[in-house]
Amino acid sequence: MDRLSNTVRPYAWGSTTAIPNLLGVAPTGEPQAEMWMGAHPGAPSRITRTGTGTDTAPAEQALTDVIAADPARELGRPAVEKFGPRLPFLLKLLAAGAPLSLQVHPDLAQAQEGYADEERRSVPIDAPHRVYKDANHKPELICALTPFDGLCGFRRPVEAAEAMEALGVDSLKPYADLLRAHPEEAALREVLTAILTADPAQMAETVTAVAAAAERIGGSYAPYARAAHHFPGDAGVVAALLLNYVQLQPGEALFLDAGVPHAYFGGLGVEIMANSDNVLRCGLTPKHIDVPELLRIVRFEATDPGILRPEASPSGEELYETPVDEFRLSRFDLSPGAAPVDLAAATPQILLCTAGAPKAGELGLVPGDSVFVPAGEKAEVSGTGTLFRATVVA
Repeated sequence: MDRLSNTVRPYAWGSTTAIPNLLGVAPTGEPQAEMWMGAHPGAPSRITRTGTGTDTAPAEQALTDVIAADPARELGRPAVEKFGPRLPFLLKLLAAGAPLSLQVHPDLAQAQEGYADEERRSVPIDAPHRVYKDANHKPELICALTPFDGLCGFRRPVEAAEAMEALGVDSLKPYADLLRAHPEEAALREVLTAILTADPAQMAETVTAVAAAAERIGGSYAPYARAAHHFPGDAGVVAALLLNYVQLQPGEALFLDAGVPHAYFGGLGVEIMANSDNVLRCGLTPKHIDVPELLRIVRFEATDPGILRPEASPSGEELYETPVDEFRLSRFDLSPGAAPVDLAAATPQILLCTAGAPKAGELGLVPGDSVFVPAGEKAEVSGTGTLFRATVVA
Protein backbone atom coordinates (compact mmCIF):
# COMPACT_ATOMS: atom_id res chain seq x y z
CA MET A 1 0.00 0.00 0.00
CA ASP A 2 1.07 3.59 -0.58
CA ARG A 3 0.85 6.59 1.72
CA LEU A 4 -0.90 9.44 -0.09
CA SER A 5 0.22 13.04 -0.33
CA ASN A 6 -2.93 15.10 -0.91
CA THR A 7 -3.89 18.57 -2.09
CA VAL A 8 -6.04 20.90 0.03
CA ARG A 9 -8.27 23.14 -2.06
CA PRO A 10 -8.62 26.74 -0.75
CA TYR A 11 -12.17 27.50 -1.88
CA ALA A 12 -13.61 30.67 -0.38
CA TRP A 13 -16.35 28.84 1.55
CA GLY A 14 -13.85 26.65 3.40
CA SER A 15 -13.26 26.71 7.14
CA THR A 16 -9.96 28.24 8.23
CA THR A 17 -9.60 25.84 11.18
CA ALA A 18 -11.42 22.50 10.72
CA ILE A 19 -8.94 20.66 8.49
CA PRO A 20 -5.86 22.07 10.28
CA ASN A 21 -7.35 21.00 13.63
CA LEU A 22 -7.89 17.45 12.35
CA LEU A 23 -4.37 17.32 10.90
CA GLY A 24 -2.87 18.78 14.07
CA VAL A 25 -1.22 21.71 12.27
CA ALA A 26 -1.44 25.45 12.73
CA PRO A 27 -4.07 27.25 10.62
CA THR A 28 -2.68 29.47 7.90
CA GLY A 29 -5.52 31.98 8.16
CA GLU A 30 -6.68 31.04 4.66
CA PRO A 31 -9.77 28.90 3.96
CA GLN A 32 -9.07 25.18 3.61
CA ALA A 33 -12.17 23.69 2.05
CA GLU A 34 -11.42 20.21 0.71
CA MET A 35 -8.61 17.68 0.89
CA TRP A 36 -8.80 15.42 -2.17
CA MET A 37 -7.79 11.76 -2.01
CA GLY A 38 -7.78 9.85 -5.26
CA ALA A 39 -6.97 10.17 -8.93
CA HIS A 40 -8.97 13.16 -10.11
CA PRO A 41 -6.94 14.95 -12.82
CA GLY A 42 -7.67 18.31 -11.17
CA ALA A 43 -5.63 17.45 -8.06
CA PRO A 44 -4.45 13.83 -8.01
CA SER A 45 -2.91 12.38 -4.87
CA ARG A 46 0.78 11.55 -5.08
CA ILE A 47 2.61 8.46 -3.89
CA THR A 48 6.26 7.51 -3.54
CA ARG A 49 6.93 4.08 -4.95
CA THR A 50 10.15 2.23 -5.75
CA GLY A 51 10.75 1.96 -9.48
CA THR A 52 11.35 -1.17 -11.49
CA GLY A 53 14.09 -2.48 -13.80
CA THR A 54 17.20 -0.32 -13.78
CA ASP A 55 15.40 2.52 -11.99
CA THR A 56 14.91 1.28 -8.42
CA ALA A 57 15.09 4.60 -6.58
CA PRO A 58 11.84 5.70 -4.91
CA ALA A 59 10.09 8.33 -6.99
CA GLU A 60 7.06 10.49 -6.30
CA GLN A 61 4.32 9.99 -8.87
CA ALA A 62 0.78 11.18 -9.40
CA LEU A 63 -1.73 8.43 -8.66
CA THR A 64 -3.32 9.16 -12.05
CA ASP A 65 -0.04 8.23 -13.76
CA VAL A 66 0.45 5.11 -11.64
CA ILE A 67 -3.03 3.86 -12.53
CA ALA A 68 -2.68 4.78 -16.22
CA ALA A 69 0.56 2.75 -16.43
CA ASP A 70 -1.15 -0.49 -15.35
CA PRO A 71 -4.90 -0.16 -14.69
CA ALA A 72 -5.52 -3.89 -14.29
CA ARG A 73 -2.85 -4.22 -11.61
CA GLU A 74 -3.84 -1.12 -9.63
CA LEU A 75 -7.62 -1.30 -9.96
CA GLY A 76 -8.22 -5.01 -10.63
CA ARG A 77 -9.79 -6.40 -13.79
CA PRO A 78 -13.38 -6.39 -12.43
CA ALA A 79 -13.23 -2.63 -11.72
CA VAL A 80 -11.60 -1.85 -15.08
CA GLU A 81 -14.19 -3.88 -16.96
CA LYS A 82 -17.04 -2.16 -15.12
CA PHE A 83 -15.82 1.44 -14.84
CA GLY A 84 -12.93 1.78 -17.28
CA PRO A 85 -9.22 2.35 -16.58
CA ARG A 86 -9.60 5.01 -13.89
CA LEU A 87 -10.40 5.15 -10.18
CA PRO A 88 -14.19 5.66 -10.24
CA PHE A 89 -14.48 7.59 -6.96
CA LEU A 90 -13.01 10.65 -5.27
CA LEU A 91 -12.70 10.79 -1.47
CA LYS A 92 -12.53 14.12 0.36
CA LEU A 93 -12.33 15.79 3.71
CA LEU A 94 -14.82 18.64 3.35
CA ALA A 95 -14.78 21.61 5.76
CA ALA A 96 -17.54 24.15 5.20
CA GLY A 97 -17.15 27.47 6.99
CA ALA A 98 -19.79 29.15 4.81
CA PRO A 99 -22.64 27.84 2.63
CA LEU A 100 -21.73 26.01 -0.56
CA SER A 101 -23.73 26.67 -3.71
CA LEU A 102 -27.25 25.29 -3.96
CA GLN A 103 -26.78 22.64 -6.64
CA VAL A 104 -27.96 19.50 -8.40
CA HIS A 105 -26.19 16.74 -10.37
CA PRO A 106 -27.32 14.99 -13.58
CA ASP A 107 -27.87 11.26 -13.94
CA LEU A 108 -25.57 9.28 -16.21
CA ALA A 109 -27.70 9.58 -19.36
CA GLN A 110 -28.17 13.33 -18.84
CA ALA A 111 -24.44 13.82 -18.28
CA GLN A 112 -23.55 11.90 -21.43
CA GLU A 113 -26.10 13.84 -23.48
CA GLY A 114 -25.11 17.23 -22.04
CA TYR A 115 -21.38 16.61 -22.46
CA ALA A 116 -21.81 15.46 -26.05
CA ASP A 117 -23.92 18.53 -26.85
CA GLU A 118 -21.37 21.00 -25.45
CA GLU A 119 -18.54 19.18 -27.23
CA ARG A 120 -20.55 19.36 -30.46
CA ARG A 121 -21.01 23.12 -29.95
CA SER A 122 -17.28 23.51 -29.16
CA VAL A 123 -17.88 25.10 -25.76
CA PRO A 124 -14.39 25.38 -24.19
CA ILE A 125 -14.02 22.99 -21.25
CA ASP A 126 -12.87 25.86 -19.01
CA ALA A 127 -15.53 28.35 -20.15
CA PRO A 128 -17.43 29.92 -17.20
CA HIS A 129 -20.75 28.98 -18.83
CA ARG A 130 -19.73 25.36 -19.51
CA VAL A 131 -22.02 23.02 -17.56
CA TYR A 132 -20.78 19.49 -18.33
CA LYS A 133 -17.08 18.96 -17.67
CA ASP A 134 -17.29 15.21 -18.32
CA ALA A 135 -19.77 12.51 -19.34
CA ASN A 136 -20.22 11.00 -15.89
CA HIS A 137 -22.82 11.31 -13.15
CA LYS A 138 -21.93 12.49 -9.65
CA PRO A 139 -23.85 10.78 -6.87
CA GLU A 140 -22.26 11.62 -3.51
CA LEU A 141 -22.32 10.79 0.18
CA ILE A 142 -21.35 13.07 3.06
CA CYS A 143 -20.60 11.62 6.51
CA ALA A 144 -20.34 14.07 9.40
CA LEU A 145 -17.24 14.17 11.59
CA THR A 146 -18.59 17.17 13.53
CA PRO A 147 -22.13 18.57 13.75
CA PHE A 148 -22.95 19.32 10.10
CA ASP A 149 -25.91 21.11 8.53
CA GLY A 150 -27.28 21.72 5.08
CA LEU A 151 -30.19 21.31 2.69
CA CYS A 152 -31.33 18.11 0.98
CA GLY A 153 -34.31 17.62 -1.33
CA PHE A 154 -37.62 19.44 -1.63
CA ARG A 155 -40.03 19.80 1.26
CA ARG A 156 -43.67 19.02 0.63
CA PRO A 157 -45.15 22.13 -1.03
CA VAL A 158 -47.45 22.87 1.90
CA GLU A 159 -44.47 22.74 4.30
CA ALA A 160 -42.49 25.09 2.05
CA ALA A 161 -45.48 27.45 1.96
CA GLU A 162 -45.71 27.40 5.75
CA ALA A 163 -41.98 28.16 6.03
CA MET A 164 -42.38 31.17 3.77
CA GLU A 165 -45.53 32.44 5.48
CA ALA A 166 -43.91 32.25 8.92
CA LEU A 167 -41.38 34.88 7.82
CA GLY A 168 -44.10 37.47 7.27
CA VAL A 169 -42.50 38.83 4.08
CA ASP A 170 -45.20 40.14 1.71
CA SER A 171 -43.23 39.41 -1.48
CA LEU A 172 -43.11 35.70 -0.58
CA LYS A 173 -46.93 35.43 -0.55
CA PRO A 174 -47.28 34.75 -4.33
CA TYR A 175 -44.84 31.84 -4.01
CA ALA A 176 -46.70 30.42 -1.01
CA ASP A 177 -50.02 30.73 -2.85
CA LEU A 178 -48.63 28.84 -5.86
CA LEU A 179 -47.28 26.10 -3.59
CA ARG A 180 -50.76 25.59 -2.15
CA ALA A 181 -52.63 25.85 -5.46
CA HIS A 182 -51.04 23.14 -7.61
CA PRO A 183 -50.09 19.45 -7.45
CA GLU A 184 -46.64 18.73 -6.04
CA GLU A 185 -44.50 18.55 -9.19
CA ALA A 186 -46.16 21.52 -10.87
CA ALA A 187 -46.04 23.61 -7.69
CA LEU A 188 -42.34 23.01 -7.06
CA ARG A 189 -41.41 23.55 -10.70
CA GLU A 190 -43.45 26.74 -11.05
CA VAL A 191 -42.15 28.30 -7.85
CA LEU A 192 -38.47 27.46 -8.43
CA THR A 193 -38.77 28.81 -11.99
CA ALA A 194 -40.39 32.01 -10.70
CA ILE A 195 -37.67 32.52 -8.10
CA LEU A 196 -34.77 31.98 -10.52
CA THR A 197 -36.28 34.21 -13.24
CA ALA A 198 -37.50 37.03 -10.98
CA ASP A 199 -36.35 40.61 -11.53
CA PRO A 200 -32.93 40.81 -9.82
CA ALA A 201 -33.62 44.12 -8.08
CA GLN A 202 -36.95 42.95 -6.70
CA MET A 203 -35.43 39.63 -5.64
CA ALA A 204 -32.63 41.47 -3.83
CA GLU A 205 -35.25 43.37 -1.80
CA THR A 206 -37.02 40.10 -0.98
CA VAL A 207 -33.78 38.47 0.14
CA THR A 208 -32.99 41.43 2.39
CA ALA A 209 -36.43 41.14 4.00
CA VAL A 210 -36.09 37.34 4.35
CA ALA A 211 -32.69 37.73 6.01
CA ALA A 212 -34.01 40.26 8.54
CA ALA A 213 -37.02 38.08 9.39
CA ALA A 214 -34.92 34.92 9.64
CA GLU A 215 -32.47 36.62 11.96
CA ARG A 216 -35.30 37.94 14.12
CA ILE A 217 -37.00 34.52 14.39
CA GLY A 218 -33.76 32.56 14.81
CA GLY A 219 -33.81 28.84 15.54
CA SER A 220 -34.23 26.77 12.37
CA TYR A 221 -34.39 30.03 10.34
CA ALA A 222 -30.93 31.20 11.40
CA PRO A 223 -29.15 29.31 8.56
CA TYR A 224 -31.11 31.31 5.97
CA ALA A 225 -29.97 34.56 7.56
CA ARG A 226 -26.41 33.22 7.47
CA ALA A 227 -26.76 32.30 3.79
CA ALA A 228 -28.07 35.79 2.99
CA HIS A 229 -25.12 37.32 4.85
CA HIS A 230 -22.69 35.44 2.60
CA PHE A 231 -24.76 35.93 -0.58
CA PRO A 232 -26.70 39.20 -0.26
CA GLY A 233 -29.50 39.53 -2.80
CA ASP A 234 -29.01 35.96 -4.09
CA ALA A 235 -32.20 34.23 -5.25
CA GLY A 236 -30.79 31.00 -3.80
CA VAL A 237 -31.72 32.24 -0.32
CA VAL A 238 -35.40 32.13 -1.28
CA ALA A 239 -35.01 28.89 -3.25
CA ALA A 240 -33.47 27.34 -0.13
CA LEU A 241 -36.80 27.73 1.66
CA LEU A 242 -38.19 25.05 -0.67
CA LEU A 243 -35.74 22.45 0.67
CA ASN A 244 -35.44 20.30 3.77
CA TYR A 245 -33.05 21.69 6.38
CA VAL A 246 -30.97 18.84 7.83
CA GLN A 247 -28.64 18.63 10.83
CA LEU A 248 -26.25 15.67 11.05
CA GLN A 249 -24.50 14.45 14.17
CA PRO A 250 -21.04 12.82 13.94
CA GLY A 251 -21.32 9.45 12.24
CA GLU A 252 -24.55 10.29 10.41
CA ALA A 253 -24.58 10.69 6.63
CA LEU A 254 -26.61 11.92 3.66
CA PHE A 255 -26.75 10.38 0.19
CA LEU A 256 -27.32 12.87 -2.65
CA ASP A 257 -28.65 11.22 -5.80
CA ALA A 258 -29.11 12.68 -9.28
CA GLY A 259 -31.69 15.43 -9.59
CA VAL A 260 -31.88 16.18 -5.85
CA PRO A 261 -31.14 19.85 -5.01
CA HIS A 262 -28.84 20.27 -2.03
CA ALA A 263 -26.31 22.51 -0.31
CA TYR A 264 -23.95 22.23 2.65
CA PHE A 265 -23.99 25.04 5.21
CA GLY A 266 -21.29 24.18 7.77
CA GLY A 267 -19.25 21.44 9.43
CA LEU A 268 -16.50 18.89 8.77
CA GLY A 269 -17.20 15.62 7.01
CA VAL A 270 -15.87 12.78 4.89
CA GLU A 271 -17.32 13.02 1.37
CA ILE A 272 -17.18 10.44 -1.38
CA MET A 273 -18.50 10.80 -4.90
CA ALA A 274 -18.30 9.41 -8.39
CA ASN A 275 -15.30 10.90 -10.18
CA SER A 276 -17.07 13.80 -11.92
CA ASP A 277 -17.19 17.61 -12.00
CA ASN A 278 -20.76 18.00 -13.26
CA VAL A 279 -22.63 20.57 -11.16
CA LEU A 280 -25.69 22.64 -12.08
CA ARG A 281 -26.11 25.54 -9.69
CA CYS A 282 -29.40 26.97 -8.42
CA GLY A 283 -28.05 29.82 -6.30
CA LEU A 284 -25.83 30.87 -3.38
CA THR A 285 -23.03 31.41 -5.87
CA PRO A 286 -21.49 34.08 -8.10
CA LYS A 287 -21.00 31.41 -10.80
CA HIS A 288 -23.05 30.83 -13.93
CA ILE A 289 -26.60 29.47 -13.53
CA ASP A 290 -28.11 27.79 -16.61
CA VAL A 291 -31.78 28.00 -15.62
CA PRO A 292 -33.30 26.04 -18.56
CA GLU A 293 -30.82 23.18 -18.18
CA LEU A 294 -31.21 23.20 -14.41
CA LEU A 295 -34.99 22.90 -14.71
CA ARG A 296 -34.51 19.94 -17.07
CA ILE A 297 -32.31 18.09 -14.57
CA VAL A 298 -34.05 18.77 -11.23
CA ARG A 299 -36.43 16.11 -9.92
CA PHE A 300 -39.48 18.06 -8.76
CA GLU A 301 -40.64 15.74 -6.02
CA ALA A 302 -40.70 16.06 -2.25
CA THR A 303 -38.26 13.70 -0.56
CA ASP A 304 -37.30 12.59 2.89
CA PRO A 305 -33.61 13.48 3.38
CA GLY A 306 -33.08 9.95 4.72
CA ILE A 307 -30.31 10.36 7.28
CA LEU A 308 -28.05 7.30 7.04
CA ARG A 309 -26.50 5.50 9.98
CA PRO A 310 -23.94 2.77 9.35
CA GLU A 311 -24.86 -0.91 9.47
CA ALA A 312 -22.39 -2.94 11.55
CA SER A 313 -21.07 -6.35 10.44
CA PRO A 314 -19.41 -9.11 12.54
CA SER A 315 -15.99 -7.95 11.27
CA GLY A 316 -16.54 -4.54 12.85
CA GLU A 317 -17.00 -2.83 9.50
CA GLU A 318 -19.81 -0.24 9.58
CA LEU A 319 -21.19 0.28 6.07
CA TYR A 320 -23.10 3.26 4.69
CA GLU A 321 -25.51 1.65 2.22
CA THR A 322 -26.04 3.50 -1.08
CA PRO A 323 -27.59 2.45 -4.42
CA VAL A 324 -24.48 3.14 -6.54
CA ASP A 325 -21.50 0.99 -7.49
CA GLU A 326 -18.85 3.68 -8.14
CA PHE A 327 -18.18 3.97 -4.42
CA ARG A 328 -18.65 2.11 -1.16
CA LEU A 329 -17.89 3.88 2.13
CA SER A 330 -17.49 2.17 5.48
CA ARG A 331 -15.93 2.90 8.86
CA PHE A 332 -13.89 0.96 11.42
CA ASP A 333 -13.59 1.95 15.06
CA LEU A 334 -10.52 -0.01 16.14
CA SER A 335 -10.27 -0.85 19.85
CA PRO A 336 -7.15 -1.44 21.97
CA GLY A 337 -6.12 -5.09 22.01
CA ALA A 338 -8.46 -6.14 19.22
CA ALA A 339 -7.21 -8.56 16.57
CA PRO A 340 -5.98 -7.03 13.30
CA VAL A 341 -8.60 -6.78 10.53
CA ASP A 342 -7.74 -8.00 7.03
CA LEU A 343 -9.22 -5.68 4.39
CA ALA A 344 -7.68 -7.34 1.31
CA ALA A 345 -10.04 -7.03 -1.65
CA ALA A 346 -10.11 -7.51 -5.42
CA THR A 347 -10.93 -3.80 -5.80
CA PRO A 348 -8.87 -0.63 -5.17
CA GLN A 349 -9.18 1.02 -1.76
CA ILE A 350 -8.33 4.26 0.01
CA LEU A 351 -8.11 4.19 3.80
CA LEU A 352 -8.44 7.46 5.73
CA CYS A 353 -7.64 7.93 9.42
CA THR A 354 -9.84 10.45 11.25
CA ALA A 355 -8.98 9.67 14.89
CA GLY A 356 -6.41 7.84 17.01
CA ALA A 357 -3.20 6.20 15.81
CA PRO A 358 -4.04 3.01 13.89
CA LYS A 359 -1.71 1.12 11.55
CA ALA A 360 -2.33 0.09 7.95
CA GLY A 361 0.15 -2.68 7.31
CA GLU A 362 3.43 -1.25 8.60
CA LEU A 363 2.34 2.35 8.10
CA GLY A 364 1.50 4.27 11.26
CA LEU A 365 -1.32 6.73 10.74
CA VAL A 366 -2.53 9.89 12.45
CA PRO A 367 -5.70 11.88 11.73
CA GLY A 368 -5.73 13.09 8.14
CA ASP A 369 -3.35 10.37 6.88
CA SER A 370 -4.53 8.22 3.99
CA VAL A 371 -3.23 5.26 1.98
CA PHE A 372 -3.99 3.73 -1.41
CA VAL A 373 -4.30 -0.05 -1.51
CA PRO A 374 -4.09 -1.55 -5.02
CA ALA A 375 -6.52 -4.33 -5.90
CA GLY A 376 -5.56 -7.68 -4.42
CA GLU A 377 -2.89 -6.27 -2.11
CA LYS A 378 -2.71 -7.23 1.56
CA ALA A 379 -4.43 -4.61 3.74
CA GLU A 380 -4.30 -5.42 7.44
CA VAL A 381 -5.31 -2.69 9.87
CA SER A 382 -4.72 -2.68 13.60
CA GLY A 383 -4.22 -0.45 16.63
CA THR A 384 -6.61 2.12 18.00
CA GLY A 385 -8.58 4.76 16.13
CA THR A 386 -11.12 5.41 13.36
CA LEU A 387 -10.55 4.51 9.74
CA PHE A 388 -12.82 5.18 6.77
CA ARG A 389 -12.59 2.68 3.90
CA ALA A 390 -13.46 3.76 0.36
CA THR A 391 -13.74 1.22 -2.44
CA VAL A 392 -16.11 0.16 -5.26
CA VAL A 393 -18.68 -2.51 -5.98
CA ALA A 394 -17.38 -4.52 -8.94
